[in-house]
Amino acid sequence: MTPGLWELVLKGVWVTVQLLVCSALLATAVAFAAGVARTHRLWIVRFLAGLYTEVFRGTSALVMIFWVFFVLPPAFGWQLVPLWAGTLALGLTYGAYGAEIVRGGLLAVDPAQQEGGIALSFTPWQRLRLILLPQAVPEMIPPFCNLLIELLKGTALVSIMGMGDLAFSGNLVRLALQESAEIYTYVLLIYFVIAFLLTRMMRGLEKKLKAGVGKGPVTKTARPESAGIEAGAR
Repeated sequence: MTPGLWELVLKGVWVTVQLLVCSALLATAVAFAAGVARTHRLWIVRFLAGLYTEVFRGTSALVMIFWVFFVLPPAFGWQLVPLWAGTLALGLTYGAYGAEIVRGGLLAVDPAQQEGGIALSFTPWQRLRLILLPQAVPEMIPPFCNLLIELLKGTALVSIMGMGDLAFSGNLVRLALQESAEIYTYVLLIYFVIAFLLTRMMRGLEKKLKAGVGKGPVTKTARPESAGIEAGAR
């Protein structure tokens, strides 16, 4: 490819990264808000959070992008730029999946921990902030990593709005060169590299968070046979 076409592809990578970061931040905020709300003691809060989760999990992200970019503007008289339309649609859609991860992580914490907080007269917010989240968040990282990779692949859907992301730029280069195999191989490799870097980053975050709550990886374990022999020798 010529330098000009490579520049087009690199601009598409930058747009994809911007969209990924913005939509991931929105999805994370929405996931924690809805996930915590689904464990709330008031049924109306649980109902509203569950309604949001079911609606956005049960609809297509592609259709949601169409809705945000093409349907809402005539209805409300304003127009979102493609980046923010894509961020809103993807953030709300993937945030619904993340809400279930948060809910499951909170419910997986030992109930005795919750009871201990009650015995210490902690408020619900204090129990959540000081007891539940520090233990639940490290366990949420692996499923959140998978969700982040899915979000990365979902960013390609914004090309239907004419947004110059990686998928859109790759298609323009394909049309210019009339060469599909080479161009889409490059695009696949770029997506793979970004996904690999995200995976390594999330694994590092998981290790750091688990070490902070005393759940660091065990580097060496003795085999049962060896342990029995050593015990007999003593």
